[in-house]
Amino acid sequence: MLLLVTACGLPPSDWDGLKLWIRDKFPEVKTVTTDELAGWIANGQAPTLLDVRTSEEYAVSHLRDARRALTESEAVEALRGVEPDARVVVYCSVGYRSAKLASALQERRFRDVYNLEGSIFEWANEGRPVYSDGRPVHKVHPYDSKWGKLLDPEWH
Repeated sequence: MLLLVTACGLPPSDWDGLKLWIRDKFPEVKTVTTDELAGWIANGQAPTLLDVRTSEEYAVSHLRDARRALTESEAVEALRGVEPDARVVVYCSVGYRSAKLASALQERRFRDVYNLEGSIFEWANEGRPVYSDGRPVHKVHPYDSKWGKLLDPEWH
C-alpha cells in the first residue's frame, strides 16, 4: 500500500494534523473556522475576504466577494482603503499560503487578520457556496494531485 505524504510530513487525509502543523508554523496568526466565517457572513458581519491563490485557481471558483492577491504587495493593493482594524480573512486551498500571507499582513498595519482553517477545500467539502463570475458553481481548483486529495472528488 502506497502512503502519500505531503510536504509537511502528513498523509493528505489528515486535516487535523495539517491544521496543527500550520498553527505551529504560524503561531502569531489568528484562525477562524469555516463555521465561524459562515456565521459572520450570515449575521451581516462579513469580513474582507482575501483569496491567496493563483489567478487560475481563483477563476475556477472563490468565496463570494473575495479579492485575489497572491503576494504581499498584491494584498496591500487589494486592501487599499480597508481600515487597519477591519476584519480580514485570508484563505487559499488548505491554509498554508494564506497563513504565510496573514503573518506578513500582521507585520504591516493590519490588526484583525485571520487565516481560514481548511480554507476553500474545507469550505467546499462542507457544501458551502463558491462562485465564479458572480454565479454559484460546484467546482474548486484542486491545486495539484497531492493536495487535491483533501478536496472531495465531487468538487474536482
